Amino acid sequence: MISRIDLRGDAFPVNGIDRDLLPRAELDVEAALEKVRPICDDVHHRGTAALIDYAERFDGVKIDRVRVPAEAITKALEELDPAVRAALEESIRRARLVHREQRRTDTTVQVVPGGTVTERWVPVRRVGLYVPGGRSVYPSSVVMNVVPAQEAGVGSMAVSSPPQKEFGGLPHPTILAACALLGVDEVYAAGGAQAVAMFAYGTDECRRTDMVTGPGNIWVAAAKRLLKGRIGIDAEAGPTEIAVLADATADPAHVAADLISQAEHDPLAASVLVTDSEELADAVEKELAVQVAATRHVDDRILPALGGRQSGIVLVDGVEQGLEVVDAYAAEHLEIQTADAAAVAARVRNAGAIFVGPYSPVSLGDYAAGSNHVLPTGGCACHSSGLSVQSFLRGIHVVDYTREALADVAGHVVTLAEAEDLPAHGAAVKARFDWTVPGT
Repeated sequence: MISRIDLRGDAFPVNGIDRDLLPRAELDVEAALEKVRPICDDVHHRGTAALIDYAERFDGVKIDRVRVPAEAITKALEELDPAVRAALEESIRRARLVHREQRRTDTTVQVVPGGTVTERWVPVRRVGLYVPGGRSVYPSSVVMNVVPAQEAGVGSMAVSSPPQKEFGGLPHPTILAACALLGVDEVYAAGGAQAVAMFAYGTDECRRTDMVTGPGNIWVAAAKRLLKGRIGIDAEAGPTEIAVLADATADPAHVAADLISQAEHDPLAASVLVTDSEELADAVEKELAVQVAATRHVDDRILPALGGRQSGIVLVDGVEQGLEVVDAYAAEHLEIQTADAAAVAARVRNAGAIFVGPYSPVSLGDYAAGSNHVLPTGGCACHSSGLSVQSFLRGIHVVDYTREALADVAGHVVTLAEAEDLPAHGAAVKARFDWTVPGT
């Protein structure tokens, strides 16, 4: 069901782990670029008419408008299962607690008397928030996108999610209900690359946005790459992934359950166990067989995901080597199920989010830990962060110098300008004085 990679003994690379040694999904975004380019161009030139055509072509549904009527959003909340509503409200409450503390304050540094530099944090003016709607419905992704944007102070936001044939061409009603709970009334029935293009270029129904965030499939990732620069993006999210670093103290039933929970997202989802215990590896394999047989989405998602090249059990000689492996892998989600898990987790450098100990499963973070589940995938956690309030803020330096403060440093500015053969830079300083600046 799941392959093994044995890095014990002499098999462990002397010069460190090469990422190509480790399981990873193949995702050719470059190839997808050429397929999404004409779609994005079409949306650019035809706007809503193109979006309506693509809804019929890709989603199998005929719609006459892309913006969701306000009454449909209200109705979705009124008809929402009370238990689901309570769960979403608790998820929102916890997410607000965490993200509110991420707000940044302006800071002013007096560099010299009369000379200050202030870093001012300004929210993005308008954002487009994408919520997937393919194999599953993700109201939790509404929460994870909207809450940090709101806490950052974004003044205008729009949500887009694919139209659903069984719901008359509207996004899934639970998506709409989550928008209503969060006070978002601008929602569009558009999915895939065409939704990203809608946000990037704008249409007669949707004003262009400055940024687009949220997870999606390969077509969404390709459109983000294509349009990056015209529009800001959070990341090119790929297939979801979990890595579990575990030793002999881990409960194999817990580990197996967590690997399966990630595999049920998508046949390209990655589930990786890194362990120094062959006994644990054997026990986890037995648990996988038992638990997979008792769950849903087995043939279309779980078995292809667990059996794919992106998943596997990696055997190492100890937790120390295990740390090297998970840092090289840079997982979207990393669980630490070892003795003294908190101390081990503190040593991890590369992960989108870290889940410590047996009672912090990834699914907690997906819904109700308070953390964000929009995280870097495909090894990008070695240089990128998950979605947060900071994602929606721009730092602007405000420079305020008096005449005296400028005069004090003018000679250095002129010297450096001349060293770079940019004499006009120095002249711009000299022009402010009716006397020769010392050293010029």
